[in-house]
Amino acid sequence: MGINEIIEGKKQWRAHVARVNALPPDYRIVYEEIQKYLFKVGPVSLTEGTLLADLVDFFEEGAASGKGVLEVTGSDVAAFCDDLIGDTATYADVYQESLGQGRQS
Repeated sequence: MGINEIIEGKKQWRAHVARVNALPPDYRIVYEEIQKYLFKVGPVSLTEGTLLADLVDFFEEGAASGKGVLEVTGSDVAAFCDDLIGDTATYADVYQESLGQGRQS
C-alpha cells in the first residue's frame, strides 16, 4: 500500500465520520454502538466492503423520512447487527478453522 492510498483512505474515513456526525443524535449513538459491535465481532469483509457506508446511507434515509432510529433498526439492535453480517465469516471463525486444521495434522 503506497502513501497515496493511505492518504486517500484517510480522506474517505474523515468524510465518512463527517456523515456520521451529521446524523441526528439518536442515530449517531446507535451507529457508534453498531460500529463497536462490528469491530469487536470482526466480519472479515468489513474492511473490504461498504457495510459502514451503506449503514450511514440507510440511517440518513430513515432520518430524512422522520423515523426514529429504532423504527429503522427494530428494538433489538444486536439482532439487527447480526442480520447485517449474516453468514459473513468473522475473524473468530477463521481462527477457529485454523485451530481445527492444526489438530487434524
